Amino acid sequence: MIVPILKPKGPTSFNIISQVKKVTGIKKVGHAGTLDPLASGVLIVGIGRDSTRKLFLELEKEKEYEVEVKLGEESITDDEEGEKTKWEVTKVPNETEVTKALGKFIGEIWQKQPQYSAVKLGGEEAYKKMRRGEKVNLGKRQVLIKDIKILSYDFPLLKLKVITGPGAYIRSLARELGEELKTGGYVKELKRTRVGEYRLEDCLTVENLPSDVIARSETTSQS
Repeated sequence: MIVPILKPKGPTSFNIISQVKKVTGIKKVGHAGTLDPLASGVLIVGIGRDSTRKLFLELEKEKEYEVEVKLGEESITDDEEGEKTKWEVTKVPNETEVTKALGKFIGEIWQKQPQYSAVKLGGEEAYKKMRRGEKVNLGKRQVLIKDIKILSYDFPLLKLKVITGPGAYIRSLARELGEELKTGGYVKELKRTRVGEYRLEDCLTVENLPSDVIARSETTSQS
């Protein structure tokens, strides 16, 4: 069975999968679309062998995010976790200038992936190499940003609603927007509010997985 789980800020997506395995007693559990530890929101989880085989379909679905971008600084991880470097901002951009800059990131764009990411190089995640002090050179890939709306703006904090296709990194968007505005920028807060038809209000928590969900998952699991 495929269910939307509400991932809180803090644990990794893998932590959530481990918790689901423990609660359900089912070994074959997976997820579609990793959320960083500092991110929260909708995590699509497949419980049982048949469901995990179908998770690739969830990866292709439209995603919606609410993100708070901190301008005026950059982060080595492109989020709140990493070491920060202040930018010397000679002119604070107004909302009109921010809107104009955001327009450059709507549509099919080439995006440089974060160095601290789950992208694999030689069979290993890039973030593991970075933490060992190894150099990582990730190229750009084409992604689709369907829409960006400003929810609020009071420099240095910019809150956005972003709708994307598969594979887009919000951390990359924050970094590249900061570069475009000549202010620097990183993700301060990130929440995934929708994956396809699954919304925040549809989400279950690991602790409150209904017994019927567990029972139905057990009937389809061969593990």
